[in-house]
Amino acid sequence: MSTATPEVSPAAVTTATNRLRIYNTLTKSKEPFEPLAPPAVGIYLCGPTVYAESHIGHMVGPVIFDTVKRYLRYCGFDVTWVVNITDVDDKLINKSKERGIPVSQIATEMTADYLANLRELGVNQIDYMPRATDHMPNIISFIERLIEKDHAYAVDGDVFFDVTKDPNYGQLSNRSVDAQQGEGGEAAAKKRSSGDFALWKAAKPGEISWDSPWGAGRPGWHIECSAMSHEILGDTFDIHGGGLDLMFPHHENELAQSGCCHDAPMVKYWMHNGLMRAGEKGKVGGKSDREGADAEADTAGKISRSKGDGGLSGLIRRHTGTRIRFFLLRTHYRSTIVYSEAGLEEAGASLDAFYRYFERFEQISGRSFYDDKNEPGQQLAPAKTRPEGEFDPGDDELLRDVHALRQKFLDAMDDDFNTGAAISVLFDWVRLCNRFVDQKQLAAGADAASPAVSSLVAATRCLKEMTNVLGLFVKEPPASGGDGASDELLDKTVQLLIDLRKEARERKDYATGDAIRDRLGEIGISLLDKKDGTSWEVTA
Repeated sequence: MSTATPEVSPAAVTTATNRLRIYNTLTKSKEPFEPLAPPAVGIYLCGPTVYAESHIGHMVGPVIFDTVKRYLRYCGFDVTWVVNITDVDDKLINKSKERGIPVSQIATEMTADYLANLRELGVNQIDYMPRATDHMPNIISFIERLIEKDHAYAVDGDVFFDVTKDPNYGQLSNRSVDAQQGEGGEAAAKKRSSGDFALWKAAKPGEISWDSPWGAGRPGWHIECSAMSHEILGDTFDIHGGGLDLMFPHHENELAQSGCCHDAPMVKYWMHNGLMRAGEKGKVGGKSDREGADAEADTAGKISRSKGDGGLSGLIRRHTGTRIRFFLLRTHYRSTIVYSEAGLEEAGASLDAFYRYFERFEQISGRSFYDDKNEPGQQLAPAKTRPEGEFDPGDDELLRDVHALRQKFLDAMDDDFNTGAAISVLFDWVRLCNRFVDQKQLAAGADAASPAVSSLVAATRCLKEMTNVLGLFVKEPPASGGDGASDELLDKTVQLLIDLRKEARERKDYATGDAIRDRLGEIGISLLDKKDGTSWEVTA
């Protein structure tokens, strides 16, 4: 999915290393960013378990780290970003039984849904998306090494990591061994310590499985990420990202098993993003539902599928991917994001200020903010790297102010990727340009060669340089001006037909119900009947 990496500039790397600071969850402090082997940077982000449609909460991490990679590349680093796909798991097995289809089919369908949503939100910087089922030999070898080193033990086809053999266990979440609690149920009776966790699970009758030295089975959740990150990024890499709710047990267990296996730290910087919530209240974090606990009880308000938040495609149709990306980035990544339809509408209204300026700029300059709309030689062609974007404003008053805003934007991003503060600078930028247009009385048909228009073009080119860093305004908005009005009308129309079909079926008028479904199919709209209702998607 990644785009081409710009040519690495040693000057850019040196500048970024001197300025950029990252909050490291392991040390609980903000530290200078000093990669292990600059200019190379390795990033691993925990991806989804693909058993159902993704919801907006699943987009938080990808949008954040897509922006992190964009900024690091802009600063001259050569970044490799990995996002895993968990395609074998208890939830997938349960969904397979529920739907009566193979685990692999569910994983394929839901991975396609996830990727489609990423595209709509402009997440296109991922270099590798490894799937657990493609890495079974690596996973099994990893477990064998842990057993050889006496950090793991096998019992009746299961293999567990022995947390008491790792003196540093708990360093990420600051929990003592006594405070740990691993899997319960049948596995609990096999474990030496309550905090031990599964590396390999013996298969139950009828379950998907792989052969191993311990019998047929499948990997535990934690070992998958350790094996895949090691295979692609090595013993130690620079940044590991994920939601705050993954710190324990998932990331704690990754850190332990990787460090014990390779006798080296797994990661230099641990970056944890805040969670998305449906309300102001609720504890951030909590035990993951992959571990069998009631995660929603621990994370009240956290966005989750079981609260009816599945099916992100409909939300994108109503609000556009740009609006959702903007909504996610206007909050600092370590803060909680409070989700609401009203919040998305407010984000849309804020974006309109940019769209109005872009239209005004095009009328005055004859150039579009979107390069693909311009004739050759008329593109804004903003700088792609930090040193390339440096300029001397001279005595041009507008460009002096732009120079200061650019530095303020970079200072925000250097301060632990503070996209919220950076976006505030973009609003100041648009206000500055609009004020300049008013003062110079610029209008459609202005002389493109005039000093005022030339200054405005330079200011807007620099603005585009900054918005590209955030992955915003990369493509032209819908004809509605970005408010998604036509998409919203389409959604309401299809929902009305879904309701009519439901009423017909309740009257046992199956012919009418089938006719509605078939006619929608003819125009490229597919209905998806599920236990919690019917959703729809565009198929043509």
